[in-house]
Amino acid sequence: MVNNQQDPLDAVFHALADPTRRAMVARLAQSPCGISELAAPFDMTLAAASKHVKVLERAGLLVRSIEGRNHTCALDTRPMLGGLEWLRHYEQFWNQRLDALTAALVADDQAERNTD
Repeated sequence: MVNNQQDPLDAVFHALADPTRRAMVARLAQSPCGISELAAPFDMTLAAASKHVKVLERAGLLVRSIEGRNHTCALDTRPMLGGLEWLRHYEQFWNQRLDALTAALVADDQAERNTD
């Protein structure tokens, strides 16, 4: 069975996994802009840029407003908070492991000095 309900964190990481979308997010961090402006730095069609925009939109990272034919995109960073919390958990994990490694290396170095 296919699960059509994607975890919001999965959607954020999926959206940010692509370098083009990360560049679009960086551009949107400066100010809102249109899809053609988002596509400009890349060798892509507006249709391709629109697909990237839709992925960012589904992840909640982009909010689109439409006035006539003009689509203006703005960044919404709130969905990134879940990813940040997830990464912080593993940051603590690795910091503890690295602290234990440092302590073991210092103890090994001191033991080696005591035998000399």
